Amino acid sequence: MRDQARVKNVSKAFLDALRKGERQALEEFYDRYAPEMLGVALRYLAHREDAEDLVQESFIKIINGLPQFNPLFTGAFEVWMKRIVVNGALNVLREKSKKFHINGSPNMHDHEEADDLTDNEQQSLQLDPQTALNMLAELPEGYRTVMNLYVFENYTHKQIAQALDITENTSKSQLSKARNMMRNKMKHYFNQKQTVENER
Repeated sequence: MRDQARVKNVSKAFLDALRKGERQALEEFYDRYAPEMLGVALRYLAHREDAEDLVQESFIKIINGLPQFNPLFTGAFEVWMKRIVVNGALNVLREKSKKFHINGSPNMHDHEEADDLTDNEQQSLQLDPQTALNMLAELPEGYRTVMNLYVFENYTHKQIAQALDITENTSKSQLSKARNMMRNKMKHYFNQKQTVENER
């Protein structure tokens, strides 16, 4: 997995205070990370209530797992927490369908090999975060999940296939379809934006 997590400084003293269950440290921990973890959850789960429940459950797992957590590199704490949220989101999706089904039928010839960001993903950097999040949330559940794992969590297609119990070709196909949908959404968005600017 090609982790590119945002690095934050988490002191040993802070982690020790969390392990001891000190109230001030727990409150600071929640205030500091809850918004970020909610953002991750919302990329996968369509309903905010589900995402908020997942964040609460994830924080409990994080606190319970702290005695075994061993930071091996700078930013390891954030990477570990994010992975717990992502895995929790995948579990929620699995539970809803018992056996996780990707939307759309796999087509072994309907995919593109892409290890780097495509033009539309680079263009998405020009969007404000909320607009990009809204577009992503409008994708079918399966497309959204594969795109999240590949683009944001840096999973390989092999890792996605293992996580979702699908084939690598299905993962590639769904990523291609998700990208096409996002490309069309962004084209429509920027065309509308240009029309409004021209009318001023």
